[in-house]
Amino acid sequence: MKKLSLFITACVISSLAANAQTVIKPYGALPTKAQQNWQDMEYYMFIHFGPNTFTDREWGQGNEDPRIFNPTALDARQWARTAKLAGMKGIIITAKHHDGFCLWPSKYSTHTVRESAWKNGKGDVLKELSAACKEYGLKFGVYLSPWDRNHPAYGTPEYNQVFVNMLNEVLGNYGPVFEQWFDGANGEGPNGKKQVYDWSLFNNTVLRKQPSAIIFSDIGPGCRWVGNEDGFAGTTNWSTINIAGYEPGKKAPSLTTLNTGQEDGEKWVPAECDVSVRAGWFYSDATNDKVKSLAELLEIYNASVGRNSNLLLNVPVDRRGRIHANDSTRLMEFRRLLDETYKTNLARKAKVSVTDTRKDNPAVNARNLVDGNNKTYWATPDNVTQGAITLEFPQPVSFNRIVLQEYTPLGQRVKAFTVEVWENGAFKEIAKETTIGHKRILRLPNTTTSKVKVLVADAKACPLISEVQLYQAPDLLASPEIKRDREGMVSISCASPDPELHYTTDGTEPVFSSPRYTQPFALPQGGVVTAKAFVDNGKKASPAVIAHMDISPAKWKVLFADGGQDNAGRAIDANEGSYWSTGHNASASYPHELQVDLGETLSLKGFAYTPHRDVHGNTGTFYKYAFYVSNDGKEWGQPVSAGAFGNIRNNPIRQVIRFNAPVSGRYIRIVALEPAEETDHNASIAELEVLTK
Repeated sequence: MKKLSLFITACVISSLAANAQTVIKPYGALPTKAQQNWQDMEYYMFIHFGPNTFTDREWGQGNEDPRIFNPTALDARQWARTAKLAGMKGIIITAKHHDGFCLWPSKYSTHTVRESAWKNGKGDVLKELSAACKEYGLKFGVYLSPWDRNHPAYGTPEYNQVFVNMLNEVLGNYGPVFEQWFDGANGEGPNGKKQVYDWSLFNNTVLRKQPSAIIFSDIGPGCRWVGNEDGFAGTTNWSTINIAGYEPGKKAPSLTTLNTGQEDGEKWVPAECDVSVRAGWFYSDATNDKVKSLAELLEIYNASVGRNSNLLLNVPVDRRGRIHANDSTRLMEFRRLLDETYKTNLARKAKVSVTDTRKDNPAVNARNLVDGNNKTYWATPDNVTQGAITLEFPQPVSFNRIVLQEYTPLGQRVKAFTVEVWENGAFKEIAKETTIGHKRILRLPNTTTSKVKVLVADAKACPLISEVQLYQAPDLLASPEIKRDREGMVSISCASPDPELHYTTDGTEPVFSSPRYTQPFALPQGGVVTAKAFVDNGKKASPAVIAHMDISPAKWKVLFADGGQDNAGRAIDANEGSYWSTGHNASASYPHELQVDLGETLSLKGFAYTPHRDVHGNTGTFYKYAFYVSNDGKEWGQPVSAGAFGNIRNNPIRQVIRFNAPVSGRYIRIVALEPAEETDHNASIAELEVLTK
């Protein structure tokens, strides 16, 4: 009996040990079910729309007459239809931007669609869009900025409750909301005071009204800003981050931390990449030719969805209340490219072998890796943090994309992995990366092989891999690049091998019989150049690229530059790759200025400022400015334009300023009054232009 008892005890212990191996313990911070569903969306639309659409501003002042908001043919169904056809899963709209204008008739503001000319004040954009999203099977989300440059209570303790009242209206009257987007911008109100935001109150209000909503901010809690407005997540990107002691806005974690997350961060707050399909967030006629190319959109997709993030692509609505044809056309081209890229998963036909599969768990199977379902997975035993997955094909296959996914409901684990292919009787490494997360897409050279190995080299706990996919993406014919030098000579190039480049200068779209580009040509007074790349005797063509050019700076020279004139000519050399900086020769504080002789008297309608950018930040970018015009370069009078470049800190793109009326003069002077970064003492300009057309 004693021996039998010992035998039974041993069996029980053995069974418990086996069962312990069967159950996979979660690791670290974990996503909620709502966060899991959100990350599965991957790609959805942002819409910036409001008074800024009609004023050509990125940030409104809040004192705009609400009657300027008057779209002539608003069609929210067109927005939803476009998003659906583009393959997007939802739409987030700027229900209230920093100017305080509400796209719904709020009871708590007098700066709303109710006071606008649109539909004689009887319209409600949120009502129309939420209904359109429901019709087309899209999820509906809202952006509400807590900054309000119009509301008289902003900057007082009472304002936080005003904002909560607005949240309650939006979140309680338009159906399910999948994401609440909070901007951390915080500026002066009409009373000159800054608001102390009650983020706990705001977040609790959202979750009370919409318990499943994902709350976006610099620190979530649902998802986080990725640290830039270019659409690029870090090549290492953890979904976890430390948020204690931080707030949205200026008290947020560093941009690097936001971009990469933090290994073993205390909270699960995955990244969302926000970027606009064209230059600027709000619609402007001036950016109709600045829609991103297919190559740019593909790079953004791979650097967002392909780096463990979601992609929120802004598609601004124009003054009619429609998505512009240039934007929708590019979105449809992009959808076709993605469909063609991911239509055939070559891994489905592979024989799959793995190392160290967890035993006594029939749900953990190597075939799960190629079943197209990210809810199933393969796993190693506990304490085994390495493992290899090999795909073997009866005949060699060609591919240039690999897609990997982790089973993240039990935590993000993989720290490092490599990809190898069988070549000349041995495996050869072709990629070495770090994190995987929800999805990792690697863009690889065209590769032909009979074996592919994915080696998890290091993980926080036993790796759980849900998918390994291989694809052969089509070769993309690159769009041409149009440049003009200081002397006004236009050149056209293309990254694709051996294309024929054809162009026009009359505003029409080039065809294969249009003039062929063979050498630079002169366009010193400016104009419109449109170019396309063609291959296969014109059978295949790239999208058209349009460049609007003003007068060239051939006659210009620098009169005065703060900090010395050593490199000041770089600000007017027609080359955005070079820049003028006040550097260490300048005074220790703002203001800084640059004076230029245009070489002739011109009728000026405005100017453009392109800030300098580098991998280390936006060094020298300035936020507030004053621009002067003179006939003699001595008497400057009052500035013809003064103000601020809205959002230039986060989105340092070319800034176009139009004057209220043309101004005649030969000399110009730009004064940098305030830096975009409070700690920056320098000012810089990549390019300064004047507008005469």
